[in-house]
Amino acid sequence: MKRIGLLFISLFLVCCVAKQHTEPVFTLSDNSEVFLKKSAFAELKNFSSDNLSETIEAFEKTCDAVKENQALLDGAKIGINAQIYLEKCAVFDDENIVSSDDMRRFLLNHFEPYLVSDKTGSKGKFTSYYEAELKASKTRHDEYVYPIYNRPDDLIEINLTDFDKTLPNKRILGRIEGSKLIPYYTRAEIENNGLNAPIILWGNDAVDIYLMQIQGSAVALLDDGTSVRIRYADNNGHSFVGIGSILLKKGLLKSGQASMDKIRDWLKQNPDIAMVNMSENPRYIFHKISDADGPIGALGVSLTAGRSLAVDNTFIPLGSLLWLETVGPDSEKIEKLVIAQDIGGAIKGAIRGDYFWGHGEQALLSAGKMNSSGQYYILLPKKR
Repeated sequence: MKRIGLLFISLFLVCCVAKQHTEPVFTLSDNSEVFLKKSAFAELKNFSSDNLSETIEAFEKTCDAVKENQALLDGAKIGINAQIYLEKCAVFDDENIVSSDDMRRFLLNHFEPYLVSDKTGSKGKFTSYYEAELKASKTRHDEYVYPIYNRPDDLIEINLTDFDKTLPNKRILGRIEGSKLIPYYTRAEIENNGLNAPIILWGNDAVDIYLMQIQGSAVALLDDGTSVRIRYADNNGHSFVGIGSILLKKGLLKSGQASMDKIRDWLKQNPDIAMVNMSENPRYIFHKISDADGPIGALGVSLTAGRSLAVDNTFIPLGSLLWLETVGPDSEKIEKLVIAQDIGGAIKGAIRGDYFWGHGEQALLSAGKMNSSGQYYILLPKKR
C-alpha cells in the first residue's frame, strides 16, 4: 500500500513537471507577418561591453507594470507567457542585481535572443524622439494665450470588437451628434474654434505646443519659476500627418532639411504660414499634468534616456527586452539593451522603433536627425 502511494506521488510530480514545461514561452501569429530566428548571445554586437547597469531600474519598472497588467505581453503577434516572464522578474528581485555584470549574467541565465524579421528580412527603420520643453503659465495673460487641453469630456471611445467579435480589434474615437458617432474635431477645427475642454496650462508659443504634441510629453517651465511635466492623455482619433512631409511636399523645405531642429527653426521663422501648415496634420493630442520623474510611455512607466524604445505593439509586446543594433544621427553605433516601453502613431511594422534620447536641447538635436536602418533581437524568457 505504501509503495502504491509513493508511486502515485511520483507520477503526480512527473505529470506536474511535464505540464510545467509544456507551456509555451511565446506564441507567434501564423499570418507570416513576423518571424523569429533563435540566436545566441554571442551574435549580439557589444553584448559583453554594454553598460547594462543603466537598464536595471528600467527593468524593475517594467516588471511592476507587467504585474499590474499581464495582458500587455500577449496582445501582440509575438505573445510572451506572462507567468514565465514574471517568474524571471521574481528571480531578478531575489538575485539582488546591482551591477552591469550582474545584469549580464541574469540575461544569459534566464533569457534567449531571437532575431526578429518580416517578409523583407531583418532590417527596419529606426528614428528617435525626445522630451520637449516649453514655457507656460497656469493663467492666461500677456503672451501666454495658447491653451494646452486635457482630454475633453465629449470625446467618445469605442472598440469594434465590443459590438462584433469578427470585426478588427480597433479603437475608434469620435463624438456624438444627434444619434450618431461622428469623427472628432480636427486640429484645424480645434485651433480655429476653440474647444470645450479643461485647460491645464497656457503656452506662449504655438510651435512649441505643436512639437510637444508630436513628442507626446514635455517639461513646462512655468512663469512662477517652477516646472511641471506634461504627459499624453489621448488624441482626437485622426490620422497623423508629419509636418516634415507637409513642408517637403510644398517645397518649403529641401530634402535633407527635415530634421526636427530644422523644422522647428523654419516654423518659428515663418509664424504666419506655420499655423496654416501645422493645421494640415488633423491629429490633435490632449495632455495632463504628471508627477512622474520622467515622461510616461504607453507601458505606464517613466522612460529612460537611451534605454526606452517605442515599438509597434501590434507586433512587439510592451515590456519586451530588445537588443537594438543600429546607428545614431552621426553614424555612431547604438548596440545595446532597450525595453519596449512606448508606442507612437508613426511607428508601424514588425521591425520599427523610435529611440528615446531624453530631455533638453541636445536630445532634440540628436533625435531630430536620426533616421537609420537597423535590426533587433527580442529576448524571450527561458522555459522553467
